[in-house]
Parts: sequence; structure tokens; C-alpha cells
Amino acid sequence: MGYNWENCTEEVRDFVYDLLNRTKEIIDNSLIGFYIHGSLAMGGFNPKSSDIDILVVTAESLSVQTKSMLAKLFLECSNNPFPAEVSFLNEVQLKNWKHPLPFDFHYSEHWRRRYEEELEIGTMLYLNDLPTEDPDLAAHITITNHRGIHLWGKTIQEVFPSVPNPHYISSIMYDFEDCLENIVRDPVYCTLNLIRVYWYALEGIISSKQEAGNWGLSVLPREFHSTIRQIISAYESDEQHHYFKSNDLVSIRDYIKRQVVGRERYGRI
Repeated sequence: MGYNWENCTEEVRDFVYDLLNRTKEIIDNSLIGFYIHGSLAMGGFNPKSSDIDILVVTAESLSVQTKSMLAKLFLECSNNPFPAEVSFLNEVQLKNWKHPLPFDFHYSEHWRRRYEEELEIGTMLYLNDLPTEDPDLAAHITITNHRGIHLWGKTIQEVFPSVPNPHYISSIMYDFEDCLENIVRDPVYCTLNLIRVYWYALEGIISSKQEAGNWGLSVLPREFHSTIRQIISAYESDEQHHYFKSNDLVSIRDYIKRQVVGRERYGRI
């Protein structure tokens, strides 16, 4: 079973509210709002494997000192017990929209080792004032606008701009291309993400990975159904290791690629 914010466990809620309260202590009066997107907002959250996806908006850009404090906070809290992925944006960045969008600070488990080394050695390779952009933010903000959870501060409608559709498509296609390349290495995430991009390409639906997998069973050729059921089961499972035949994954990948790239080429998405 996949969870969402309405039916998740008390442990998940306590974890998120602890992050919110400790973020408030660091950001102080500059905090504008704290929002959840991703699987915990849309459904399909698996406490054993899913990230908790967060956007934080501030009134001003963050100092290097504040970024260091946030890095320490998320190094301590993330994966204890749930992995967090968070981006900090300020109001000026959101008002002066561009794609890829600049941001002030980002944390995910992918960044853990970099921040650990940075704080240990005292370098400024990652925690600095240099401008940084993220093409994924157009997708994150679109999902937040459509299905996000407002936890604290100004409402989603007050804070986030409407993302131009070409920017959203560019953002999801960036991830789509990555999944085409890595489907055998990361079959569950990549297969479900390819399917949800296909769903958007066909019908304009913004979905969770779990929703996309179930939709795929009703639309994709029957020869793929067995593998997709395995993928959905793995996504919802507490087990961390699953085996999939590479040929089956590649067949699904190539079919979806033909459909999506063809629609993109002719301007149908």
C-alpha cells in the first residue's frame, strides 16, 4: 500500500514537522512557506524507500552560514529514518521566473558525502554564494501547484508562479532522457517515471509514479503487463532488491520512447 499525507503514519508526520520546526529556528523571520510535493503529496509514498520531497521558500537569499547550518540539519535528520530531498528558493527567484530556475540550497542523499566533506575540510565548493540552477524545479513547482501540500506559511497560490508548459515539458524530458539511459540500473524508478511522462504526453495528466504504473496496465501492450506488475509490486514492497530481465525493461523503454519522442517531434506535447 502507498501512503499520502492524509493517511501516513504518525512517525512520518512527526519527522516532517520536526524538519519544519528546526528549519524555522534556522531561517527565523525570513521563512515564507514550507510545502510537500512528490509521493507523500500525491500518494504512493513507501516508508521503506520513498524520499520526502520538500520545497521551502524564504523572503531573502540565504547566507553561506545559513546554508552550512541547513546542511548540518539535513545531514542529521535525513535517513533518520526517512530520506529527505529539499530545495530552498527565495521570493525574488520565483517572481523573476526563468528555466532552469536558480535556487539557494538543495539537499538529497545524493549530496550527503559532498556536504560531509565540505563541512569537515572547510572548503566552499558547494556551500557558497555562486548562482546554481536546477532544471527539475519546473516540474517540482508544477506538481506543487497541482497537488502539493501546504504545511506552513503563505498558500501555494500566493507563493508559486504558474510554470509555462514548455518549461514543464523541458523539465520532465530532462528526467525522461536520464531514465532512458538508466532503466536497467534503476528499473523501478525509471520505468514508472517513463510511464508517467507518457501519460502526460497523451493526456496532460500529472501523476504519481504509483498512479502511472496502474494506468500503464490499462494502456501499454499486454506483453509488458507482467513486468509492469512486478515493477509496481517492487515499488510498494518493503523489499529493497528485485530482479528484472533487462530485455523486458529495454522493450518497455523503447516502446515508450518511440511514443513520446514522436509526439514531441510533432509538437503534440
